[in-house]
Amino acid sequence: MKPLAVHIAPLALAVLLLGCAQAPPPAPPDTRAADEKAIRVSETAWVKEFAAKDMDKIVAHYADDGMVLLSNAPTMVGKDAIRAGMKDTVIDPKFSLDLKTVKVEVSGDLAYSQGTYSVMAPDPKTKKVMAETGRYVEVYKKQPDGSWKIIEDINSPEAPAAPAK
Repeated sequence: MKPLAVHIAPLALAVLLLGCAQAPPPAPPDTRAADEKAIRVSETAWVKEFAAKDMDKIVAHYADDGMVLLSNAPTMVGKDAIRAGMKDTVIDPKFSLDLKTVKVEVSGDLAYSQGTYSVMAPDPKTKKVMAETGRYVEVYKKQPDGSWKIIEDINSPEAPAAPAK
């Protein structure tokens, strides 16, 4: 028969080790509702900035390495490329853009918004004002300062642009 200490020692060691274990850190606060609201507010401001033709504020919505994928246009990567690729169209007095945010989903430091858009812009070749409607997805990344910046801006037209009425 083994001494009682041989049986108790492993149990005592297990209790000692469990007692020394640190409690898990508390779960981070759930900020999804506030983050969703921040993104919706940002998109509303963005439409106003397009109307004001304020390129600095428009481009500020993008992360430094943000990417824009528009129909019938080259891919724009980075704020400088986005500014250069959009500037002539956006500053045209006949340009207008409207977004209707339908859905925003947030998970950790990534989020997306989805909605519909309508845009009026002069055709670069004919100079006729063209109208296009479609759907969009914006992918956001939470920045170290807590703000949300667009890392992917994607649109999908419902049909080819047609002369505005």
